[in-house]
Order: sequence, then C-alpha cells, then structure tokens
Amino acid sequence: MPPFGSVTTEAAYEVLWWRTAFGEEEIRAVTEAIRGEHVSQGPVTAQFEAQLADALEVPYAVATTSGSMALLMALMALGIKPGDEVIVPNRTFIATAHAAMLLGAKVVLVDARPDLPTMDVSQLEREVTARTRAIMPVHLNGRAVDMTAVNQVAKEYGLLVVEDAAQALFSRNADGFLGTQSDAGCFSLGVTKLISTGQGGFVVTRSRETYERLLLIRNHGVADTMDAEYTRMGFNFKFNDLLASVGLAQLSRVPRRIAHIKAIYARYAAAIADLPFLNLIPVNLEAGGIPLWVECLCQEREPVMAFLNSRRIQTRKFLPDLHLSPHLQNFGEFPRSKVFCERGFSLPGGPEQPLEHIDRVLEALRNFGESA
Repeated sequence: MPPFGSVTTEAAYEVLWWRTAFGEEEIRAVTEAIRGEHVSQGPVTAQFEAQLADALEVPYAVATTSGSMALLMALMALGIKPGDEVIVPNRTFIATAHAAMLLGAKVVLVDARPDLPTMDVSQLEREVTARTRAIMPVHLNGRAVDMTAVNQVAKEYGLLVVEDAAQALFSRNADGFLGTQSDAGCFSLGVTKLISTGQGGFVVTRSRETYERLLLIRNHGVADTMDAEYTRMGFNFKFNDLLASVGLAQLSRVPRRIAHIKAIYARYAAAIADLPFLNLIPVNLEAGGIPLWVECLCQEREPVMAFLNSRRIQTRKFLPDLHLSPHLQNFGEFPRSKVFCERGFSLPGGPEQPLEHIDRVLEALRNFGESA
C-alpha cells in the first residue's frame, strides 16, 4: 500500500520527509472488526488499551480522538480550571498550551535548554506562583525531560504533572517509559508517530481515581449514556474499534520500526559529523531515547532546504516558538528557544523510509557543501 507522508502535495517529491505505511494486516483487522460489528468504541478499543497499558507497564490507558484531546482530558481529570496557571515549555507543538487554555488556565512559558529544544527545568521554580497548578514537560522527539527535577519541584509546591509524550512513545529514561512518571502521560497516534491510527491518542495513569474520571470525561461525564444521571462535565471524546483494530496491527510492528528509525538516525549521525554547516540535534539512544525524527540546526537553513527541494527531497522547518502566538499573551524573551525556531529543521525519516532515501539525502547534502 502507498506510504503516508506529508499532508501537502507529495507528487513533487521523490523523497518525502516522513514515510509510514498501512498494509494488509491493517486491512484484515478493520475487516474483522466490521464483520464482528465492532465499529464504535467497544471490545477492540478495550483490547487496544489493555495492550498499550501492558506495553508501557502502567495499570491504566484510555484511548481518545487525538494526542491533543488526551492532553485536554488529562487536565480536566486533574481539575485544572479557569484562573489556574500551567507551566509549559516554549518549544512544543501548540496543542500543549491550547489544552490548558481551553480550560481557562493561563499558560506560563519556560525557555529551552541551551543544548536541546526541551524544557529548561532549572527555570521552573522562578515561574511558580500562588496560582500555579500544573507543569507540562514535553519529551520532544523522544528526548527525556529531567523528570526527577520536575517531580521534585511539583512535590515541593504541591503541583500536578502531566507529561506530553506525544513524540516519545516507548522512549525511556533510567526510571522507565517516558509518559509514565507523573500524574498522567499523554500520547499521540497521529500519522507522523511511531505507530498510527490515522488520528488518535491516549492517556496513561497509575491512579485509579484519575482513570475513572477519564472514562467519565470521555463519555459526557457518565458511564452509560442510555442510563445516565448528569453529575459532572464531559463530552464525546470516544475512540472507536475501527481505529483500535489498526492500532493493534501497528503495535505488532513496534520492535522492527524502532530498530529502523534508529538505523536511520545512526546513518545520518555518522555522515553529518563531516558536514560543518549542519549540526544534528542529538537524541540519547543509550539512555533509551527513540529518535522519531532526524532534527538539525543550520545557520543556512533556508538555502539548504531550497537545495534539497530542488533535488525533490522534502524537509520540514521547526514550528514557531509559542511566545510568538499573540493569543497566549506571553511576550517575554526566550533566547535559547529562538535558536531552534530560526535554525531547526527535520530531514526525511520515518518507520518506512528506505535507507536508500537516506543515502540520497546525504549525497545531496554533500553536494550542497561542495557548492557552497
């Protein structure tokens, strides 16, 4: 089956920035679900949640419509309300901030580390006020935020912690899987992730109480919409068995996919070391990080991307810093984030990206260096 990559026009490119695939196993799984009349949220979703929880070594997992919705549901389950403050890294996809804002909370941004685009946890304490309720560390591209330090600050000030692990499924640190070391961890099953159901996400937690709240929140605040007493806020955030059947098929290929994206990263790392105009933003594989994407810093980002584009090789520049979004009303200075915002971009990768494509990208990068 054809690979799935960018949402933009792909016909112009011979090497897409991202390649994943859905094949015969997914088709069979969806067909079986339909034949069994498992279409809405039901037993296949429950099986998928159980396998996710087991794989991540947590007692509870709750599937929902997206990683963004997982973040919103987690904050709802933990009681975030209007007027609360939630600390968020400046370098993250805006869904992290929007989840807090949709509940009426104020987003407080923290700059990146000097060496990595993840939250500088040394800045956390100075952002804590009497209205702070939660910290949302984001494990960008499988890079672990220092959860020991985050949880220490949270314990000292009585704060909640929600991990955004949308880009870190099955990445680890010394204490276990990222996304499992807080009050709740949120994951994405979008098309540019290690495994995908097209759209989708899930929340994991070790708290029975939080789990039960998540189940109610996902279904308009009730256990059964046909026999209901409306006592708490919720909405229709349900998953469905068709997507869950795809997810189960994708889960079976996780070990091979992890090995392949690590091989891609290693091939890039070895070659980029000899390209002085390009700096690979590292992922610590030895510590358990999984480099979902291959990310670089380049002072000549636009010329390099244009050169690759002329060779029909697709790349993606980094998304903007959150403080540049006026509706967040965070207008401070974030000098470390700025470097990643202005110089960062992603090279082609993905669990189904042929290694020959990586060699083609590297050849083009060498050609750029020779022509510069």
